[in-house]
Amino acid sequence: MCKGLAALPATCLRSAKDMKHRLGFLLPKTEAWTDHSSVSARKDKTGTAHRLSWDEVKQWNESLQTLITHKHGLVVFAEFLRSEYSEENIRFWLECEEFKSCKPSAKLALKARKVFDEYIAVDAPKEVNLESHIREETKKRIADPTSSCFNEAQSKIYILMEKDSYPRFLKSKFYLDLLSQTQARGHSKSKDQITLSSHLQRLRA
Repeated sequence: MCKGLAALPATCLRSAKDMKHRLGFLLPKTEAWTDHSSVSARKDKTGTAHRLSWDEVKQWNESLQTLITHKHGLVVFAEFLRSEYSEENIRFWLECEEFKSCKPSAKLALKARKVFDEYIAVDAPKEVNLESHIREETKKRIADPTSSCFNEAQSKIYILMEKDSYPRFLKSKFYLDLLSQTQARGHSKSKDQITLSSHLQRLRA
C-alpha cells in the first residue's frame, strides 16, 4: 500500500459514503451545473454554499491526501478530473474506501464483484488504468473477498492521481483561480465571499 493511503485517517475511511454522496450530484450528470435552479436546490445537501477561505484552499497544495480528505477539496478535484475525462479514478478510490468499511457478510462477494466489473474488468464501463497482473491478482482475491482485496489496485490508482493528475490540478484554472479569488477577498473589505458553487459555475461559463 502506498504511503498516502496508509496515512489516511480512520475518519476518512468512515466518511467514504458521505464523500460519495457529495460527489454524486457532480459526477454522473454534468448538466446539473448548467441549471441555476438545480444548483440552488442542491447547495445545502452538497455543501457547495460553503464559504471558502484562502487558508483553506492553500492547504490543498500540501498533498493529495490533504486535498481529497477535505470535503470541498474533493469536489473541486473531482470536477477537475471530470474535465480531463478521468473521474473514474476518484470514483474507484471512493468505492474502495467504502468497501473497506463493509462488514463481512454473504453480500460481500457480490459487492466485490460489482466493484470489479465496474472498474477493473477488461472493457469495464469505468475501467481504470491497471497493469494486467494487478487485474488478475484482484480477480483472484474477490473469489474469497476480504476488506483488503482491492488494496493493491487502489494504491496504484492513488499513486497515479498523486504523480499525474494532482500536479496538473495545482497548476490548473480550477485551483489557481480559486486560490487567487479567496486571497483577494481576504485582503479586501468586500462582504462578497467565494462559494464552491459560484466558483464551479464561473469555470463552466
